[in-house]
Amino acid sequence: MFRLDELVARLGGEVCGDAGVLVGRVATLDQAGEGDLSFLANRKYLGRLQDSGASAIIVSPDARDLLHGRSAIVTADPYLYFARVAQVFNPPPDVRAGIHPLAAVAGSLPTSVEVGPGASIEEGVDIGEDVVVGPGCHVGRGVRIGRGTRLAANVTIQHGCVVGEHCLIHSGAVIGADGFGFAREKSGRWVKIPQVGRVVIGNEVEIGANTTIDRGALDDTVIGDGCKLDNQIQIAHNVRIGEHTAIAGCVGIAGSTTIGARCMIGGQAGIIGHLSICDDVVVSAGTLVSKSITRPGVYTANLPVQPHADWVRNFAHLRHLDALVGRVRSLENQTGGPDDRKPG
Repeated sequence: MFRLDELVARLGGEVCGDAGVLVGRVATLDQAGEGDLSFLANRKYLGRLQDSGASAIIVSPDARDLLHGRSAIVTADPYLYFARVAQVFNPPPDVRAGIHPLAAVAGSLPTSVEVGPGASIEEGVDIGEDVVVGPGCHVGRGVRIGRGTRLAANVTIQHGCVVGEHCLIHSGAVIGADGFGFAREKSGRWVKIPQVGRVVIGNEVEIGANTTIDRGALDDTVIGDGCKLDNQIQIAHNVRIGEHTAIAGCVGIAGSTTIGARCMIGGQAGIIGHLSICDDVVVSAGTLVSKSITRPGVYTANLPVQPHADWVRNFAHLRHLDALVGRVRSLENQTGGPDDRKPG
């Protein structure tokens, strides 16, 4: 349990009310009870504030007058503060240093490293202090893993790849599989192109479960510092992603695409290959990006859901759009075109 003034001393903010209130968990306004710390990040939930059982609330300065005597922490960004408090309340498990008897390790490791049962670590691997290699993981020859990185169960990091410090890679992720590189003979037969690049991952990167990042064909596939990747993402060979970019689940990024820093890519978006996306771009969920984006902003290319009958009717109109354009052009030619018309 933490006193409110202890949290403020660690994380900043200002206590409003009783600084000695004890809290030990975070919870929503609806579910919070005694000993819980909740937050109000959106004023549309204001009605739930007074009925909440939370011992204290995280609020913004403009909500201070709505507390009516409740204890609170006042901060400019309540949701961000909530995230930091949640980290304080829920630290990662301690590293249990040692190599499990059922693990296979080809070389020497720092004494602070934890290696779980069934894990295999090949020769020439360079692993930093306090790294966790979970059960069933495979770390290929020549891999480098920085201090404090954690691999959950059944992560695969193929030969030669580099993972930075304090990363978190969730179960089932595959780092450094071959990219999809083939040349085609006239007969139709495919000839494999050896993929000789690496995957290079920066510091403080999180990679979700069953996400795959292919090694480069010649150059490296690069994931910048601070990137956050959700589950079941496919990143093809030679992709480069800038620092602090976040990508939601089921996104597919084709080969040799460059994505800038601080971008946000919505779930199930698709990005075709050999494109460039500049910094500070937001791509909406389900969008297909088929050309480069050179200016920051929000980009959307999908259809909102609608009743099936409406969709069929609207699509029928789209099928005749080309014919309609031809008729409009024919009418413009007959009248001399829209620019030639004079007011009566």
